[in-house]
Amino acid sequence: MSPSVRLQEMIRVIRGARTQGEERGVIQRECAAIRAQFRQADNGTRSHNLAKLLYVHMLGYPAHFGQMECVRLIASPRYNEKRVGYLGAMMLLDEKQDASLLITNSIKNDLSHSSQYVQSLALCTLGCMGSAEMCRDLAPEIDRLLRASNSYIKKKAALCAVHIVRKVPELGELFTPASRSLLSEKNHGESVVICLALLILPAVHCLLLSIMKGLVMSGYSPEHNVAGISDPFLQVSDLNNLFYQSSNLPVYDSIFIYCFFIQVATNTDSSKTAGSAVLYETVLTVMDIKSESGLRVLAVNILGRFLLNNDRNIRYISMTSLQKIVQTDHNAVQRHRGTIVDCLKDQDASVKRRALELSLALVSAVNIRSLMKELLLFLSSCPPELRAHTTSGIFNAAERYAPSQRWHIDTILHVLTTAGGDVRDETVPNLIQLITTATELHCYTVHKLYRALIADISVQSLVQVACWCIGEYGDLLLRGECEETEPVQVAEDDVLDALETVLQSHMSSPATRGFALTATMKLSTRITHNVDRIRSIVSIYGSCIDVELQQRAVEYNALFKKYDHMRYVIVYEKNGVTLKLQTDRQTDTGMTITLTATNSTDREITSLTLQAAVPKSVQLQMKAPSGDVIPAHGLGQVTQTVLLNNPNKVSLKMRVRVCYTSQDFVCQDTVQIDSFPSPAW
Repeated sequence: MSPSVRLQEMIRVIRGARTQGEERGVIQRECAAIRAQFRQADNGTRSHNLAKLLYVHMLGYPAHFGQMECVRLIASPRYNEKRVGYLGAMMLLDEKQDASLLITNSIKNDLSHSSQYVQSLALCTLGCMGSAEMCRDLAPEIDRLLRASNSYIKKKAALCAVHIVRKVPELGELFTPASRSLLSEKNHGESVVICLALLILPAVHCLLLSIMKGLVMSGYSPEHNVAGISDPFLQVSDLNNLFYQSSNLPVYDSIFIYCFFIQVATNTDSSKTAGSAVLYETVLTVMDIKSESGLRVLAVNILGRFLLNNDRNIRYISMTSLQKIVQTDHNAVQRHRGTIVDCLKDQDASVKRRALELSLALVSAVNIRSLMKELLLFLSSCPPELRAHTTSGIFNAAERYAPSQRWHIDTILHVLTTAGGDVRDETVPNLIQLITTATELHCYTVHKLYRALIADISVQSLVQVACWCIGEYGDLLLRGECEETEPVQVAEDDVLDALETVLQSHMSSPATRGFALTATMKLSTRITHNVDRIRSIVSIYGSCIDVELQQRAVEYNALFKKYDHMRYVIVYEKNGVTLKLQTDRQTDTGMTITLTATNSTDREITSLTLQAAVPKSVQLQMKAPSGDVIPAHGLGQVTQTVLLNNPNKVSLKMRVRVCYTSQDFVCQDTVQIDSFPSPAW
């Protein structure tokens, strides 16, 4: 590529490079040619070469060697060269580099140039990269230009003055008289920017607020009217500045501002976009400064009106702002709960998401029931991308504000039924923990989960919890008694059929099959007539292709073979009293038997005594019981150990007499045990 090509041709060649290496080679050759021409005398191509170098800089390649060329071009009398030089200075120079100080004198000269365009170049450069030293040296020139008759120059000078005040705050006093003069003009454009930088000065601050008050309270003003709103740009800009300068406001100024906010909120038409912008900036400022509660409520009400706006963008920013203040102004936001919930039905996905987040933040112990109904209704029809967030929020709210354990369990089960595939991984263990602690609801929960399992086995999280619950409380299910809900008459085969369906279903994940297999194994201690069927089901999965499931099946089979004698069989069950017998073979002729009594009624059982009789050839010794009172609701048990010695190894039989007092009447029964869970001899 020739070094004298035009900028457009260089851009075309660089864009046409097919690899990064090819692009790098083109740029290196062009930069070398530009360096060589910079070292030559002025041949009229300096601005042309610097323009190409600036494009190279925009691509991220080093172009620092063009800094001095920028200084030379700025000093040039030709406008086209001066323009490129100033552009290069703004791109290649900053206040940390010494080269920036070399252009101070050129900028000062150009600020007094007869052409407004040359003055504009100098003002833009100073406002972009002027250092503190440059600002101090050139501030008087800027103050002079603020009083110029040319409105174009005054706007540029105002922007430059903002930069100077930010760099050197003490120079703000210099521009105060000029800013007062600008505020008195009909055109506020050039005055707004400088006054925003000078609002730290009380005199200018009060003057600007007085003018704004006049704009709000005055009628139609053709010079400043935008869609029926008087100079919304000035109002928004000043309110935006108050948002950042609120910590510097004196007390007397704050009182004036409070009154001003009320006037803005009362007199601004929110049906117009310009009016909504003014009101929104008012809300942001009120929420940032330490305002009174009444003023904050007013701000929340403004946002509440925004929720009724037909423009979705306005509804969106309203809910975004309410989300930020819902924790500090909860009661004020709570008044608009109905409108917020209605936004859940909006067709726009972003509005729905904001409405969901805000609705979840509004949940409290007072409204948990009513608001949860709305959230569950939304869950049934919400977009797939919002389901995970919705379920997570519902779970958190239910955990914090659940009015009862039953309501908590019902809510989670409803979520699992509706969107079980979108819940978090920890939902299953958390629900299991909740069910475990809700002792009085075990019967209710196992009946409800059994119905859900029979109805649908596609929701894996629900199936896993149902399998666990059936394995733990299957005896309550088989008993067919439940006060909290209509009981289901379930046979042992029905329960095993349901679990076997889960094990064989193609919809079941390996984890779900593991839950079902474990539940099946647990039922072997809670049923009496289908232990062999359970043993058969478990043995099938001893050769399963899934390693985890295979390991469980092998271990459960080992339990059947080695420890079957430790299994409970129920020997007595009447009046809520259950007596279980567990055998443990200790020696060739000796055996230890443990009798365990539990009470499922709502009153304690007292005066419990157990007596046992065995054949004459068997020696029997009964140890002292652990007590004679059985706590209600299954919260405790009474155990008694029986030692047997059978030297002749005869067939073992036992007769047990059970005596106890229940609700002021004495009960006495005798049970015959003709077989034991595992033959000892």
